[in-house]
Amino acid sequence: MPSLCVFGAQWGDEGKGKIIDRLSRNADLVVRYQGGANAGHTVIVGGEKYVLHLVPSGVLRPGTLNVIGNGVAVDPLTLLEEIDALTDRGVSVTPENFLLSSSAHVIFDFHRRLDALAERWRGDGRIGTTGRGIGPAYADKAARLGLRIGDLVSERRLRGRLTACVGEKNAQLERIHGEAPIDLEAAVARYRALGDRIAPFIGDAGAAIRDAYAAGRSVLFEGAQGAMLDLDHGTYPFVTSSNTGVAGVGVGTGFPPQKIERVIGIAKAYCTRVGEGPFPSELTGPLEQRLRDEGNEYGATTGRPRRCGWFDAVQVRHAVAVNGADGLVVTNLDVLDGFDEIEVVTSYRHTDFAGGSTETYPTGFAAWNELEVQSEARAGWKAPLTACRTWEELPAAAQGYVQWLEALVGVPIVMLSVGPERDQVIPRGLE
Repeated sequence: MPSLCVFGAQWGDEGKGKIIDRLSRNADLVVRYQGGANAGHTVIVGGEKYVLHLVPSGVLRPGTLNVIGNGVAVDPLTLLEEIDALTDRGVSVTPENFLLSSSAHVIFDFHRRLDALAERWRGDGRIGTTGRGIGPAYADKAARLGLRIGDLVSERRLRGRLTACVGEKNAQLERIHGEAPIDLEAAVARYRALGDRIAPFIGDAGAAIRDAYAAGRSVLFEGAQGAMLDLDHGTYPFVTSSNTGVAGVGVGTGFPPQKIERVIGIAKAYCTRVGEGPFPSELTGPLEQRLRDEGNEYGATTGRPRRCGWFDAVQVRHAVAVNGADGLVVTNLDVLDGFDEIEVVTSYRHTDFAGGSTETYPTGFAAWNELEVQSEARAGWKAPLTACRTWEELPAAAQGYVQWLEALVGVPIVMLSVGPERDQVIPRGLE
């Protein structure tokens, strides 16, 4: 595994944390390349549950260097809280195993305030943000108004950059929202203190990754959120503010994209989504609630109940195609253990489509509330899978379901997850 990118192939919450933790045993570096603390990667080790928001999922593997790339939006307070919580639980987070890019952009308190205020003004057009300031921080980055992690270690640089930023933000807060302004001096003092605390971790992450790869070390790139939340290729505007797939690696780390040797998507055996926006395979009523309860489908970061539906082969094929995936990991297969019948969405119907239906994801389609889905069903296996560790141990019906998905998405399924623990997997070629 010299260089491997793992991305979410649905709307996030696909179980990336566990799979990245599993793969990190063969990785020298685990690199987070986009997103912010709105991501929540859950890893269970020896019955202990760890929810990681910013620190890469390889932190639970001794000897692994965990890197936050320049493409990540970092709230330094949240990051330090996470580091402290891990340290309190006996997980080592030191400059020897954790590196933070000096070029990563900073999320300030006022970004959180503006995030919540903007969502309030949108009314029925709200997009369901987590309110963690991710969007406003990325907006400042694009507007060349943002501050980067390296700015926090110099009071002169911090004060100069923050003065320019605060002038505009106070105009928004006071004149548009009728809110109290930012206290510049208090902000400078607070973020300089935070800068001192994170200073030992700060460095040139891009150079470190390139040098490690050139020296023959293995690099695992960790995506956050999912392909359908990608700023350019997801269900815009109900997306996140960064490129969640493999395209985000080059710009989010400074690693040459042509040197990414393998790309693997991760998808649940069914599908979930948090927040607003299109979700073609969504179920309602008791069946949705059953999926939610069986899969414990509540946000690791927000606690929000996830919307649940059947596996959407049209959508996953789109994610695989856009990201050039070489294979797919299917997680939460065990959640379907008790179902008599399991469905998969195989096409979409709408009068705008040639012939009235399509098996190709309709990029740019707007009338999602009018869309109908066509699904096919197969009998379930009605047997527990959590003890299975080989393909041969799976019931024939479960094998058939996996092979069915494989044929529908067009790439091999290279690993299965059948439970939350790190060893509850069935390798099929990824390891």
